Amino acid sequence: MKRIAILGSTGSIGVQALDVCRRSPERFRVTALTANRNIALLEQQVREFSPQYVVTAQPQLYPALCQALRDLPVKVLCGTEGICQVAADGQNDMVLNAIVGIAGLRPTLAALEAGTDLALANKESLVTGGELVLQAARESGAALIPVDSEHSAIFQCIQGLADPSEVSRILLTASGGPFYGKKREELQNVRAAQALRHPNWDMGAKITIDSATLMNKGLELIEACHLFHKRPEEIEIVVQRESIIHSMIQCVDGAILAQMGAPDMRVPIQYAFTWPQRTPLATTPVDFARLGKLTFGEPDEETFLCLKACKEAYRRGGLYPSVVNGANEEAVSLFLRDRIGFLEIGKLVWGAMESVKPDGIEVTLENILTADHQARTYVKANTGIVGGR
Repeated sequence: MKRIAILGSTGSIGVQALDVCRRSPERFRVTALTANRNIALLEQQVREFSPQYVVTAQPQLYPALCQALRDLPVKVLCGTEGICQVAADGQNDMVLNAIVGIAGLRPTLAALEAGTDLALANKESLVTGGELVLQAARESGAALIPVDSEHSAIFQCIQGLADPSEVSRILLTASGGPFYGKKREELQNVRAAQALRHPNWDMGAKITIDSATLMNKGLELIEACHLFHKRPEEIEIVVQRESIIHSMIQCVDGAILAQMGAPDMRVPIQYAFTWPQRTPLATTPVDFARLGKLTFGEPDEETFLCLKACKEAYRRGGLYPSVVNGANEEAVSLFLRDRIGFLEIGKLVWGAMESVKPDGIEVTLENILTADHQARTYVKANTGIVGGR
């Protein structure tokens, strides 16, 4: 039985991870659950899975969570320190980091520095602190297993090779989101409700907006560079509208290997939990005859500036990926509250990259968080709401 701590248990990935655990109680034991604000759902999860620890990221919700769980033998913690404490608990066999945003970076480092295998669904950890994360994994010997469907697909394909150096190119697939094929003039009046209608995947609000702007694919490009030790020019982004091919690798002999399946995040989650083995999971099989065809295309970087900004940020290196990530997180939050328009997200991300100058500053946790703060300040200043109004 594998003992697993689930960080971000009330989000989309966390809920599906718990479903994986629910279906295989003989394989998985949930040791800890953490969430941000949804303590009502968190309480339900605690009562079902009986973890040793439960954490709310919001200290102001700590008393209410303690009160809700007062009849259970569970230790209640709060804040980032509480999350890092359970991530670093040596009793865990694995930590799943499904926290959204840069808030997941410190728990990622805490788990890896403790020598605990990490199933990583928090792409921002690698986007902002790639070398720090990889160094922590190398030094402790902990396994770092990707959970994002695309990176899991690449990881799964590589398992069939004698040597990862046999990969000459990565084909990173994208659904294209709900606005694929549209031009800027068609997106002027897009509202959050429209952007949240993803054609294939059921995801949380932030990642769904990132998919609509193609920011998600830009972050995944940076993540893939770190995970698979590739340069951006060795990674091609291919729009695969049906989301059946989750990503591909091209080998040095020209052969292309693909991982395919219906859009179901439980597959990469369970694979991370059971790697290097596979275990049964009830999923919907792909009916290729009924599907009929798979369609492909190219991303439009001029309309969807976020993807272009991510490529440029990685090219510049240093803290620039932290700048574009922080600007995007702030801009998406504003868009979800109808404070800015859809196209302004890309403009603000690009503007932050051009205006915030972190050149020559060492990539440390402190400097990453400083760059993130500077980017958010830029976004607030350029939408007229500095001070949180």
